[in-house]
Amino acid sequence: MQENVNINSINYALTRSNDNTQEILQKNGCNYTLVEPSDFSHSATREMMAKKCNGDIIVFISQDIIIKRKDWLFNLTKDIINGNCEAAYSRQISSKDNIEKYTREKNYGSHSFIKTKKDIHKLGLNTFFFSDASSAIDRKVFESLNYYDGKRFTSNEDQYIAHKLIMNGYRIKYCADSEVIHSHDFNFKTLYKRYHDTGDFYRAEPYMNSYGTNSAGAGMAKYILKRIIQDRNVKAALEFIPNMLARVLGMKAYK
Repeated sequence: MQENVNINSINYALTRSNDNTQEILQKNGCNYTLVEPSDFSHSATREMMAKKCNGDIIVFISQDIIIKRKDWLFNLTKDIINGNCEAAYSRQISSKDNIEKYTREKNYGSHSFIKTKKDIHKLGLNTFFFSDASSAIDRKVFESLNYYDGKRFTSNEDQYIAHKLIMNGYRIKYCADSEVIHSHDFNFKTLYKRYHDTGDFYRAEPYMNSYGTNSAGAGMAKYILKRIIQDRNVKAALEFIPNMLARVLGMKAYK
């Protein structure tokens, strides 16, 4: 249970599968929309679900996060409610002792901050870093921006809406006190596919490349290597070259 918040409704987007998720949702009387796998899109499906909502704030979470704190939602939404920002995203912590541990450290620090258009010269591409694995957005602002413009992204839909927010003068808050556990242990093939999808996004939205895509990637690689050495993390060290190779090859691959 979350404390100090008023939840208008909880709506599930369920991609049809062979597991028993639909049965569990039905048994618990949950409100859900069934999506065929061929119809699913990270942007279009969220847009569809957002249009069904009438609360003041829309909160997106993915199925693979773990919420441990009772103040997670309050801390995620309080500054939108108080008029300090129009969107916010949570701190993500990895429970794995792998490279993702260090990417989470780099992307999700211990201090909260608000990003605006004035920060582009300082933060570059990171101005638009935003994760809807756990995020919140003012519903009326989201609607006024026409959501994701009906586009069907396989990834980076959160970066797309962050760019729209920032460039239209809105503010995004990173909420370090709104914590979720979000972990993966990707193999080479899966990681390659993720970065291939990311590469497709940057090719479809080429203006995003003007904010320093390559320098952001290089900075992450240097940070990961430094932390691996500091921790003497053998497992992560063995993953480093294949992991970076999957990212580079995926980003540069063309359909």
